[in-house]
Amino acid sequence: MESQAAKIILQIFVMFAAAKILAIVAERARVPGVIAEILAGILIGPEVLKLVALQDWTTALAAIGAIILLFDVGLDQKLTTLLRVGWTALLVALLGVVLPFFLGYGLLRLADHSQTEAIFVGAAMVATSVGITARVLQDLGALQSVVATVILGAAVIDDILGMVVLAIVSSLSEGRVDWVEIGSVAGLAVGFTIFIVLVGRRVIRRLAPRVARFAPTNPYFVLALTICLGLSVAAEKIGMAAIIGAFLAGMVFSEEEIGPMLKEKMHSVHEFLVPFFFVAMGMQMKLSVFVQREILVLAVVVTVLAILGKLVGCGLGAYGLGWRSALQVGVGMVPRGEVGIIVASVGLGLHTISDGLYAVVIVM
Repeated sequence: MESQAAKIILQIFVMFAAAKILAIVAERARVPGVIAEILAGILIGPEVLKLVALQDWTTALAAIGAIILLFDVGLDQKLTTLLRVGWTALLVALLGVVLPFFLGYGLLRLADHSQTEAIFVGAAMVATSVGITARVLQDLGALQSVVATVILGAAVIDDILGMVVLAIVSSLSEGRVDWVEIGSVAGLAVGFTIFIVLVGRRVIRRLAPRVARFAPTNPYFVLALTICLGLSVAAEKIGMAAIIGAFLAGMVFSEEEIGPMLKEKMHSVHEFLVPFFFVAMGMQMKLSVFVQREILVLAVVVTVLAILGKLVGCGLGAYGLGWRSALQVGVGMVPRGEVGIIVASVGLGLHTISDGLYAVVIVM
């Protein structure tokens, strides 16, 4: 008789193989790999082929994948980049968060959804995908342009604001809006972020040489993963999402000499674990919701507003660069990815958004 461990290993194999096979197909079709991984989850999940069931271990594996993903993203975000692009990037980021949020929030309220559902959908619309934007700019050979610097700097601020917004909406699991609680969570999130960014680098610079002296092979890599998981736990303990701690851990290491080495070593870990997060997200999508005409219409409208929110908001923020550059910045800030999916998964896990709204966010 097949053991439980053997069944789990088989299902892990199915999840990983499906994600990678479809990712290869997607790459040849010039489609982002994240879409392929979500599609893989839909196909092998309980809605279609029923090869893998949603269980506690799939949720845990997805959570680890999300932590690794945000740590890896954090390794690409340098604090000096924020300072170099200055107020233009800050204005682009702020308008690029505020406008999409209120467009999503307003739409859901007009559609008679609850205030909590409206906040979650608005939050899912705020964060630009730094990974997608950086990859496109790199492929275009445009990373050194002023527009690219503003886009990437704004995207970094955008991601931090997205993490704070996620921390806030994660407190809404009871389906009500407690402004005192939201204020305290926001203050705690900002304080935690500032403390880690300012103090974390000093701690790492003192700790790393000592670890290297006593630790075995790859001491810095072991230290980085330990701090990543430790800050993830700390973030959870103070009421924030674990991925916020992972993201900040990545930022702490991003400007250290060991940063490039960590990035290289994280590649294999990323390639193995991150697909499980997106596959698990696909497994949670219920295709039956698309039978409802209103869900399809809502998905289209949310997607259009998500595009316009960034195009207009970020474009206005960069208008001082000239209308052509402002339009390029607006377009560059449009891509959505990891953070929006994470917000949607948090809302679904807390039972504060419906399967239909989860599907809407995935489509967006």
